Amino acid sequence: MKENAARPHLLDADTAATYAAWFKALADPTRVRLVNLLAVERRPMSVGEIVERSEVGQSTVSHHLKLLAEVRFVLAEKRGTSTFYRVNESCLSCFPSAADAVMGHPAPDPAAVPCEEPT
Repeated sequence: MKENAARPHLLDADTAATYAAWFKALADPTRVRLVNLLAVERRPMSVGEIVERSEVGQSTVSHHLKLLAEVRFVLAEKRGTSTFYRVNESCLSCFPSAADAVMGHPAPDPAAVPCEEPT
């Protein structure tokens, strides 16, 4: 009799909630574009710079960056009276794993590869 291949584990409630928050954060085309801009630039950018490059108003950009920062896709750094945003490099490696896990493919435990900036 043939042995069954190892089956992927079902997601626990906490992991599912984390992944849902990540997907929700990227459910808006403007937020996807902002993450893409910061990922391509690979450097901290001021809100003013982001507004110039994104063709979206300042209040809209600030709102979307706040939501992206809440799920740690972007990191905010205060410099005087300005805030600079940059992509969270850790997310570039852990987010695709989330998509794999949701689709039943083997993926690392999100606790082992947290979407957090190393300290």
